[in-house]
Amino acid sequence: MGHRLSKIYTRTGDDGSTGLGDGTRIAKDSLRVEAYGTVDELNSVVGMVLACGLPEPVSHSLIRVQHRLFDLGGELCMPGFELLSSERVQELERTLDSFNADLPPLKEFILPGGSMAAAQCHLARTVCRRAERRVASLAAEETVNPVGLMYLNRLSDLLFVLARVLARVDGGQEVLWHRDLEEPKTLPQ
Repeated sequence: MGHRLSKIYTRTGDDGSTGLGDGTRIAKDSLRVEAYGTVDELNSVVGMVLACGLPEPVSHSLIRVQHRLFDLGGELCMPGFELLSSERVQELERTLDSFNADLPPLKEFILPGGSMAAAQCHLARTVCRRAERRVASLAAEETVNPVGLMYLNRLSDLLFVLARVLARVDGGQEVLWHRDLEEPKTLPQ
């Protein structure tokens, strides 16, 4: 296999345009570029979660997610090209169900935090929701593979559950929202 990037700067984007995977040039602030750029940002934030030193099952799941996000970015960068199948959404659902099975039921809202890994995972969840909104905006204007939207929707749910899991690593706890703001309440282990 040859080199994919032989030259990092090309100067072709100096006019405010960028090239899609099919060679088409479009504005850098287009809905399509915003969508795949936000998916790329999400992938970077997932990488930040992975850098926190996670339990192996969580790490394994997030590495798979990164590969799927790269696929989604590729789809969005090449109009009409499809890499994600509904099996990828089902894969996320099975992973989500597996991690959620041992968590206590929610009785309060959870604030982002609990540990650095959990906080980073909450950040990834919010960036995922933004990516989902960007892809939805694009889908309202152009044809996109609907599986991408489903994948991002399930992924934000998975990231929420993983944040809950990570808050409990090494005896940690989740930070719960409450009205009185005097003393934060935490969920028992």
